[in-house]
Amino acid sequence: MQKFGIGQPVRRTEDVRFVTGRGAYTDDLNLPGQAHGYVLRSPYAHARVKSIDTEAAKQAPGVIAVYTCADLDAAGIKDIPCFAGGFIKNKDGSGIFAPGRPSLARDRLMYVGDGIAFVVAETVNQAKDAAELIEVDVEDLPAAANLKDAVAEGAPTLYDGAPGNLAFDWEMGDADSTGQAFAAAKHVSRIDLVHNRIATNAMEPRAAIGEFSTAEDRYVLRTCTQGANGMQAGIAGGVFGIDPSKLRVVTPDVGGGFGMKTFIYPEHVLVLFAAKALGRPVKWNGERIESFTSDTGGRDMLTHAELAIDENNRVTAFRVVNQANMGGYMSMNGPFIPTIAHARILGGVYNIPSVYVNVLGYMSNSVPVDAYRGAGRPEAAYIIERAMDQAARELGLAPDEFRRINFVKPEQMPYQHPFGFVFDSGEFERNMEDAKRNARWAAIGERKAAANGRGKLRGIGMAYYIETTLGMPTEAAEILFLDDDSVEIVTGTMSNGQGHETAWAQVVSEQLGVPFEKIRLVQGDTDRVKSGQGTGGSHSLYMAAGAFQETSKVVVDKGKIIASLMLDEDKDKIDFEEGLFRVPGTNKSVGIMEVAAKARRANELDLPAETKEMFVNGLNSAAKYKYNNSTFPNGCHICEVEVDPETGKVDILAYTVVDDFGRLVNPLLVAGQVHGGVVQGIGQALTEDVLYDSESGQLITGSFMDYGMPRADDICDIDFTYNEIPCKTNPYGIKGCGEAGTIGACPSLMNAIVDALQPYGITAMDMPATPLKIWNAVQNAPRQAAE
Repeated sequence: MQKFGIGQPVRRTEDVRFVTGRGAYTDDLNLPGQAHGYVLRSPYAHARVKSIDTEAAKQAPGVIAVYTCADLDAAGIKDIPCFAGGFIKNKDGSGIFAPGRPSLARDRLMYVGDGIAFVVAETVNQAKDAAELIEVDVEDLPAAANLKDAVAEGAPTLYDGAPGNLAFDWEMGDADSTGQAFAAAKHVSRIDLVHNRIATNAMEPRAAIGEFSTAEDRYVLRTCTQGANGMQAGIAGGVFGIDPSKLRVVTPDVGGGFGMKTFIYPEHVLVLFAAKALGRPVKWNGERIESFTSDTGGRDMLTHAELAIDENNRVTAFRVVNQANMGGYMSMNGPFIPTIAHARILGGVYNIPSVYVNVLGYMSNSVPVDAYRGAGRPEAAYIIERAMDQAARELGLAPDEFRRINFVKPEQMPYQHPFGFVFDSGEFERNMEDAKRNARWAAIGERKAAANGRGKLRGIGMAYYIETTLGMPTEAAEILFLDDDSVEIVTGTMSNGQGHETAWAQVVSEQLGVPFEKIRLVQGDTDRVKSGQGTGGSHSLYMAAGAFQETSKVVVDKGKIIASLMLDEDKDKIDFEEGLFRVPGTNKSVGIMEVAAKARRANELDLPAETKEMFVNGLNSAAKYKYNNSTFPNGCHICEVEVDPETGKVDILAYTVVDDFGRLVNPLLVAGQVHGGVVQGIGQALTEDVLYDSESGQLITGSFMDYGMPRADDICDIDFTYNEIPCKTNPYGIKGCGEAGTIGACPSLMNAIVDALQPYGITAMDMPATPLKIWNAVQNAPRQAAE
């Protein structure tokens, strides 16, 4: 095993750069002669634009130009498309309502924060000052900003193409067979749930710099993304109508993405358009308030779920109806998240013969909704795990016992889900038992009694999640051996905090025996990275590892040709292991770096002409990896809390995780991913909630003064362990881990809170479980239940 190879807890090499202030984010980049852009945003939730007068703003000091949607339309700039709208269908087979989104409002303002005009000036402050001089004449219209307002009877219709604000009516599963299972059930358990809306709040706000070269007739966009190649294709073809080669996208260091930085935003379009029009670079930096008013939101769904249960306490059917908020415009993947991404994992780790889901998507006067860490799978896990806990209480069973009865067993693998996909591996009961032991589950009664003696309520909650990784089925990679004996590795994934520079180098060091410290990752530049699927859906590691493995095979095959000359042996008799080309049974060997140096001079070697063609670029090699199956990370979360019934405050006392991520490349990085994911889930469950005023549609939670981000003292130590149960559908047995912590956290914490409130007879609680919400529940609970 390599010292820095697969399975080793190597510290992140990129962290030295970050913690010493040498990271280079988009905001750190400045180009000669650049101007600065500022977006004038709507203060109205819903209004018809009658006129926009920009003349006074254009005359303001330092102002270079002021653009509105009319300028974009005149230049032939297309609306930002909803790509998912092309393949998501209504249950009757018709197309869904998924119009494009103008980069600046055309005739109506659809939410507070919708862009009205783009002011370009010599400085940001000059652009801001000029924006205040723009006169916008509007007709204020009734608004429906919250999901419950948009679905209410008599709600204002926001689009003619979406009567009743319904954008789509989608289903998966067999409604008839599911209905028959419910008709035959001994017991039916029902639950209603709220998936509160989340603001992504990446540490680094969005930013973009646009350039245009007249000589090359080519745009350059520098911006924080989760994949430069996807951004290039989407903006070039979908918005500007140009060949992708006419747009270079460069992504420097990225300070968090969580799905939100996957998408095309109006500011990307605006800085490129303005740069070409003005003949100079244009930079836009988002401020924190714009993270709330313009970044895509997450979650925001209402659920009704039902479990059909037979006389043996086995779940025979699962039925779900979801109402999902799409916001004021359809985001790129907006309708994909609550439908396919969410539904395909419904039912979790349980052997449920029949599953049916109906998803109703609604337009509203709010920021568009799209992927947020987990992208539909946290909602799926939340539904089934809250439902399983409630059903267990109704049946008089312990929550772990009810789960044990219904788990898919190891001997059932490969297990085909009712929706058609196949779990290839998993030992769910084993992970649950390990988590129970680590959490001291059996002794919770003693701890509850002790807490009760102090006037507190102790509760423990379990959730067993499973997710399916998402992403396109191919990934490419290059391995380049440079003259200075360093090695560049190139792939189309994009790190935004995961530690790719370290993990990818470990993979290549393991495969080729190249010294870890000599490996440098190239990412985020479409001039260097010719193709790539970006990062999202927890797929990056196994896709990149597969691509580097395929590329390494090419390197080794080519290397054997050069090594055969250096060792004076037939190439078919040469083995390769741990960085050495060897002749078995002899002491003849040569290292890969020596072979790479020789390959750079292949034109001097005694090789046939056609073979020399293979070495025009030395040992440099490229290949693609294709996969046919998703992977299924899974694990058990157990949360223990203490609730103060006098104040409603929740203290998290212990948090235990036992995960199955298949084979781990770097356990240290994995632990970091789990910790971060759990904290984001805890934030949603306890403190975070995007709120709009129901009457005015104004955003109430538009800053950190109002929006409850989780803080260090909200969290306890996280006890994380894992069982390596290799995936059987990729070469390394890797399953992915980036979103798993978030997926398990919400249901385990909420189940713990409900468990703590059992003495008051409280069986329902929605996220976020704020002190006020819990206090109100206690005040309105049947008092005799507490006696």
